[in-house]
Amino acid sequence: MGKINWIRVLLGGLLCGLVFNVGEGFGGTVMMEEWSARFSKLGIDMNAVAQDPAIITFALGGGFLYGLICVWLYAAIRPRFGPGPKTAIIAALTIWFVGYFWPTIAYSLIGLWPTRLALIAVAIGLAETVVGTLAGAWLYKEA
Repeated sequence: MGKINWIRVLLGGLLCGLVFNVGEGFGGTVMMEEWSARFSKLGIDMNAVAQDPAIITFALGGGFLYGLICVWLYAAIRPRFGPGPKTAIIAALTIWFVGYFWPTIAYSLIGLWPTRLALIAVAIGLAETVVGTLAGAWLYKEA
C-alpha cells in the first residue's frame, strides 16, 4: 500500500469543504424562516446567531474540517476499493451517515428539530457530501 499524499488530501479536502460550505449556505437560506420560527420557541434569535463572527468562523472551519475528513477517508480506503467515484461515494456515505444523518435524526427524535426540517437537512447534507467528496477525490492522486 502506498503512502497517503497529504498535500493532495489538503487540496482535495479544501475543495470538498468549499462545496460543503456553499451547500450549507444554500440550505441555511432555504430553511432560515423555518429555523428561525423553531429556534425562537427555544429563546434563540437565529438572525443574531447567523451574524455572529465566532459562529460563522466555527461553522466555516467545521465545513473545511468535514471536507478534509471526507478526502482523508477516500485516500485511506482507496488502496482497498480502488481509485474513482465508487470509492469516493463510499467515503462520502460513511462520513455523511456518522457525521450528519445520525445526529440530525437524533435531534429530530428528541424534538429539537421538526421531522420535515431534519429530512431536508439530511438530503442537502447528502448532496453536498457526495458532490464535495467526488470533487476532492478528483483532485487526490497518490504520491
